[in-house]
Amino acid sequence: MVVGTTSGAGKSTVVASLCRALARRGLRVAPFKAQNMSNHAAVTTDGGEIGRAQALQALAARVETDRRMGPVLLKPSADSTSHVVVMGEEVGVDDAVGYGERAARVRPVVLEALSSLRRDHDVVVLEGAGGAAEINLLERDVVNLPLAAAAGIPAVLVVDVDRGGSFAAAYGTWALLPEHLRGRLRGFVLNCFRGDKALITDGLTDLERRTGVPVLGVLPHLGDHLMLGVEDSLDLLDARRPVSHVSDPVRVAVVRLPHLANPSDLDPLLLEPSVELRWASRPGDLEDADLVILPGSRATVADLGWLRQQGLDRALGNLDRRVRLFGLCAGYQMLGGVIHDDLESGAGTVEGLGLLPVETTFGRPKVVRRSRGKVVGTDIPVEGYQIRWGQVRRLGGQPLFRLDGADGVPELEGCVSDRHIRGTSLHGVFDSDRLRHALLWKVAAARGRTFVPSGTPYHDALDAHVEHLADWVDEHLDVDGLLALAGEAALPGQEPGW
Repeated sequence: MVVGTTSGAGKSTVVASLCRALARRGLRVAPFKAQNMSNHAAVTTDGGEIGRAQALQALAARVETDRRMGPVLLKPSADSTSHVVVMGEEVGVDDAVGYGERAARVRPVVLEALSSLRRDHDVVVLEGAGGAAEINLLERDVVNLPLAAAAGIPAVLVVDVDRGGSFAAAYGTWALLPEHLRGRLRGFVLNCFRGDKALITDGLTDLERRTGVPVLGVLPHLGDHLMLGVEDSLDLLDARRPVSHVSDPVRVAVVRLPHLANPSDLDPLLLEPSVELRWASRPGDLEDADLVILPGSRATVADLGWLRQQGLDRALGNLDRRVRLFGLCAGYQMLGGVIHDDLESGAGTVEGLGLLPVETTFGRPKVVRRSRGKVVGTDIPVEGYQIRWGQVRRLGGQPLFRLDGADGVPELEGCVSDRHIRGTSLHGVFDSDRLRHALLWKVAAARGRTFVPSGTPYHDALDAHVEHLADWVDEHLDVDGLLALAGEAALPGQEPGW
């Protein structure tokens, strides 16, 4: 198990790195996160939801996504409430206090999912959540060291050196833990270190002396290496983006919705050398944009209200006709005329932006599936996935995609208006290289910009990213020592239990 001193310490990255490093050794590897809190979700092959980070980790492990990899997913819908997904299926909405009772009920589900996954693989790499020593939550913690104790699994603690106070964070976490959980910690991993390692050698020695826990590695800061598939709120707020070296790049503005969902939709654009990508939170941020993206959201009606408060509704409606506007999932719904929502927000009928001739009705069953097909009128392929309560009905315009239907009947999906406005319920559409390049070429031509497409297919770039991370841990972390620790875990079916 990989736990951290804080959120954003690098747990997800270390787990993904280890999954690929171990897979390269010929081992059958799987990731696991008992409970994730994120609006960044993925769809398994059988139509279940798991956290997007686990999907990236599965890719790193070279295995298909599996519901067992993320048995509990909490999708925040407000400051104190979350939609609860258990084994891929949404089961209800809880507030922060009420979730305590559900946490007790999901403990056997979590342990069985982990045990089952371990029986099918040589190694399972578990990821914790938040800080490992949240002593106010230990009684209901199903994802950190209480799970390690119940499963009989050793753990290592990741510490972010770059934020400062790393020795206090490492020692404080160890010291705050009750004895039976403290014994689960078998190693420290310092992450994001800059400079000469000799400068911290004395500190590492002292930390080991005080705790009796060895330091298994010091991972250097990844520098300018672009991180893909991030889901932690601290990472999403990071303004660092690659700067285009083209004199007149295609300028893409993404509306920074308060309840933003599935930001990995944007990753392929980050890798385009002729694209300048930025967040937009006020009308002025859209002024020189060539393409505006209205992304997904976990609170469609609430974020539509935020758009109006910011004046972005008027700015979107007054875009130059040469500017493309693209709505993804909830963003697509917001672009329509009306949203009927008695399910998610309970707001009833709400007026949309009126920029696409569609209307949305929130209702059951929830749509969770992978989709593939072609752009209407072309042979350009598209693949993506849908996670939504909103059922969108097109009242005019033209469909955007012709998707393969489960029963052999094609599904005409999405909407295109005569004002170069497009919308779709599919996440991940920009992963399709031909679709992304065709769109950006049209945008560049309409605005007199330069677009030279990336020469590397997106999925190859994503795999190269994971390979880089595997090289990183192989060089700076005692991976063989971690494998030896893994060998000390209780056998599946012989766990101590809760």
